[in-house]
Amino acid sequence: MALKHVGRAVSNKRKVVVAYRVIPGDPDHCLVVQTENLSADEHDSLIKVVESATGQDAYEFGEAMARAYLPDGRNMLAGFHTTGKMRKVRTDEIEMVPNQNTSILLKELNETIAQQKGVTVADLALAGPDGTVQPTDTEVAVDPVATYTETTLQAPTDGVLSDEELAAQYRSQADALFKEAKALREQAEELVPTKRKSTKKTTETA
Repeated sequence: MALKHVGRAVSNKRKVVVAYRVIPGDPDHCLVVQTENLSADEHDSLIKVVESATGQDAYEFGEAMARAYLPDGRNMLAGFHTTGKMRKVRTDEIEMVPNQNTSILLKELNETIAQQKGVTVADLALAGPDGTVQPTDTEVAVDPVATYTETTLQAPTDGVLSDEELAAQYRSQADALFKEAKALREQAEELVPTKRKSTKKTTETA
């Protein structure tokens, strides 16, 4: 079974999970999580998300991380950022390893995907508040790109998320959860309407 988002450093073969294959405004760099720097529970949580349908369907794995949580309740994307476990590295220093028999430099993979889409590597970056070009739904032989989701997180250009960017992501997640909760409550009301408790009035005689 081939897995997207899984790679290793070219120099020392240490395993990484690629959060963003392309950084907006800096197409020669990517953001990765070095799995050996994680605690056992963080590692297991990360790999579980990688292997999930959500992880494999994500255009950039950072999308799935933004919806996932670590065992201690922290948001996975924000948690790895604030603890320095997400690093910015050159795309020619990472090779993707979807299975034991296949490997390809991330730089070459990005170039191949861009060529098949008829765009530049810079155009592969997720759309952000600045209006960066949004990727189209395309399947590529070397690395199938699944449906682009509605989330358009702005990947940090220097490997560090500012407080403003984190706050914006938290608000976006909170809004999404609120809408989902509201929709679920409406569905529940349609199935079994909430019973109103009747209040009894006590009358006193003089």
